[in-house]
Amino acid sequence: MHALVDAPERRPIRELPHELVSQIAAGEVVERPASVVRELIDNALDAGATRVTVRLAAGGSRAIAVEDDGSGIPRDELALALTRHATSKIASLIDLEQVATMGFRGEALAAIASVSELALVSRAEGADRAWRIDARSGELSPAAREHGTTVEVRELFFSTPARRKFLKSDATELAHCVEALRRHALARPDVGFALWHDGKPLHRWAAATPEQRLRDVLGEAFVTGSRVLAGEAGALALHGRVGLPDQARARADLQYLFVNGRHVRDRLIAHAVRSAYDDVLHGQRQPVYALFLRIPASLVDANVHPTKIEVRFRDGRAVHQAVLHAVEAALAQGRSVEGGGALPVPRTGDATDGLPWRTGTPVSTARFEAWEPLPAWPAAGAIQPAPAAASATRSGGLLSDEASDSPWPLGRALAQLAGAYVLAENTQGLVIVDMHAAHERVVYERLKAAGAGAALVAQPLLIPVSFAATPGEIATAEAAQATLRELGLDVSVLAAGTLVVRSRPAALPDADLVDLTRAVLADLAQTDSTRVVQRAREELLATMACHGAVRANRRLTVEEMNALLRQMEQTERADQCNHGRPTWRQIALKDLDSLFLRGR
Repeated sequence: MHALVDAPERRPIRELPHELVSQIAAGEVVERPASVVRELIDNALDAGATRVTVRLAAGGSRAIAVEDDGSGIPRDELALALTRHATSKIASLIDLEQVATMGFRGEALAAIASVSELALVSRAEGADRAWRIDARSGELSPAAREHGTTVEVRELFFSTPARRKFLKSDATELAHCVEALRRHALARPDVGFALWHDGKPLHRWAAATPEQRLRDVLGEAFVTGSRVLAGEAGALALHGRVGLPDQARARADLQYLFVNGRHVRDRLIAHAVRSAYDDVLHGQRQPVYALFLRIPASLVDANVHPTKIEVRFRDGRAVHQAVLHAVEAALAQGRSVEGGGALPVPRTGDATDGLPWRTGTPVSTARFEAWEPLPAWPAAGAIQPAPAAASATRSGGLLSDEASDSPWPLGRALAQLAGAYVLAENTQGLVIVDMHAAHERVVYERLKAAGAGAALVAQPLLIPVSFAATPGEIATAEAAQATLRELGLDVSVLAAGTLVVRSRPAALPDADLVDLTRAVLADLAQTDSTRVVQRAREELLATMACHGAVRANRRLTVEEMNALLRQMEQTERADQCNHGRPTWRQIALKDLDSLFLRGR
């Protein structure tokens, strides 16, 4: 019997040409013009630059130039800088394991030069002139410029036409370059950045404070719609901003994570952040945030991805827990009352000092200690809520003269609007409260406190449900039997590649059991079982709270409205309902004045 296809002729093993090796390596490092921009800015920052200018033509596919005022490269090192694996940043495996620079492999310039026309112009500090080297010819010639370095890249992928065909439109490639610059600008607010495209200025960010740089790059709306996060847990320090739940987006396109100044994508931290929003953000909406993590270089491996976009933590569980508790603490702070601080966060029984970041389960690992706030963190409880509700407002619903003296952030109730909203006056102006959403949060937090630690009631199934499972799901189900039972799920292996579910949570009679089990198994595979049980319990209690809260069109007395306001002031996360919607809004007096043209 003859083979359908002839066997290929054997070729001898041989060493690849140097140029081909460089082009293969370039395929891992240089994906598009934005990759070049990223690598060259990394080098500029490592050289101590305080100003970086990027000039692009045709979205970067025709030309890229990155100028910096860093330390520069001496003349006798220019040729060496263009060879593969030549770097000044590491010299041994120990250096690699503790690398603190943006670049360290010595591949970027050689990789870029192998797929483009590259020239390097540099003047080292103290040198009497600059020198220019052409990467193709190796020709060295005098040049004119101040100290620092300029890297000129022309006709990207000209030597690899197949790669060039995969580039998108100039506008798309430009957008990716802008995003690369934006990430560096966020990581280094102390450095000025400028971007020019086709000879025209596009972006310019002067050196600024971290807060101002966030405002400049991400916009005023991001800053006003987010909460400050700053604190540390042992060797780990974290600061930045996390968006309020009502700022969530359909896509994860406004999520920035930096580890030791490097922008990365990390599923572990992304999961920790999303878990912190469990109580206030449901469905597929994505939170917005800009987080900056500092951790000793010896505890993180940056050498796990060709483009350095991923890292690996030596103690991932500790990092996950620290980030989770930090974000939870930031979200627990109330929505700011313009000019008047924020809703106070109540003291809880397990907090030794009454501060919100000390509540809940501490980070219990040998490597990191419990989450602690930095000194700059705003003090909680600055405004103490008054005792129970009062009915001192005028029954006619007109603004009260006594409101200006009220110590209550949400003020005094005035009236009910459309059977759904409570109107109140505080020192800043008018407060509008969605009474059902607000009461839902209050009831939910009470249910959580009352039912803490209780196992979920299981309902046996008359007809067990089986489904095809992955090896990972089967392994998780076998290892987490006790946890699954706490959630009311009796899951076991039925046959090879098949799991069977014999009981379900009694409070979820209409849930899709296969989807529910898969979701729980996925969570168990990523985080500790305690967190999964807590999350499932919270989902059930949220459903109960929704049914237990006051409904629309129920008439409330002034006393009941004031009682709701006081309960909100003493409830964590009272700014959002269980679905992430805001529970109240502030309308400042100046805005009311502008509506009626007062002062004009």
